Amino acid sequence: MQSLLAAPDRNIADAHIAGLSEENQFDAAYKAIMQLAMLGLMANGYRTLKSKPGHHQTAIQTLALTVQWPSEKIWPLDALRKQRNLTDYSGDLVSQAAVGSCRSNAMALLAHVHAWLLAQRPHWLD
Repeated sequence: MQSLLAAPDRNIADAHIAGLSEENQFDAAYKAIMQLAMLGLMANGYRTLKSKPGHHQTAIQTLALTVQWPSEKIWPLDALRKQRNLTDYSGDLVSQAAVGSCRSNAMALLAHVHAWLLAQRPHWLD
């Protein structure tokens, strides 16, 4: 379980590496968001089917239910998901503002998920 919890930390750290392109910084921060969203699902006994389209959207949009992430904070994560799709599938460039938003949202979600785990699933932190 510790390796699963450490993965978002590593990706957030990678998202701050100055030598990486903005696209790679964004990807690392977005990956942390997805890992945390998947962790929320798993902590509640659920999984998404990664072989089916929409699993990123499902994981993000269930955060209010899985880890009590405030509903008003879900739309920025969903906007980042859409930006990631544009970048990956259309070759759109990522702005520094998008990188900053992705990093700050990832760090906020990380803190929230850790606090939620401490309160709701403390055995996951052993």
